[in-house]
Amino acid sequence: MKMTNHDKKHLRNPVPTVDIIIEYQGGIILIKRKNPPHGWAIPGGFVDYGECLEDAAVREAKEETGLDVRLLRQFHSYSDPGRDDRFHTITTVYIAEAEGDLAAGDDAADAGIFNKDNLPEDIAFDHRDILKDYFERRY
Repeated sequence: MKMTNHDKKHLRNPVPTVDIIIEYQGGIILIKRKNPPHGWAIPGGFVDYGECLEDAAVREAKEETGLDVRLLRQFHSYSDPGRDDRFHTITTVYIAEAEGDLAAGDDAADAGIFNKDNLPEDIAFDHRDILKDYFERRY
């Protein structure tokens, strides 16, 4: 869904999104975004009208990584109005495990496996903070 400036001016509700921390081959998956804002990101995206959060998470994971995921649990929600420079979003983050062969797809220019010690410098949105929370709570 591409929003115009006209839409942004009249939209007064935050936009729901999902992000999926996919545990895979001893690390977690990040995708390199094709579109602005550029940088590495946790796979995820917008929840479609009529779609539940869990279905959106599974769909977005498949679209961006080519992997079939099994959601393990809901991790946390993030709602800072400045988390996305384009407009106000609220994300619900899931932790998942995956099967299949990792391949960048949809809006991803690349995909990689990372851990807390080798995260890329250029991480989009507030995803560095989300990953910090994940690694501190997980280990």
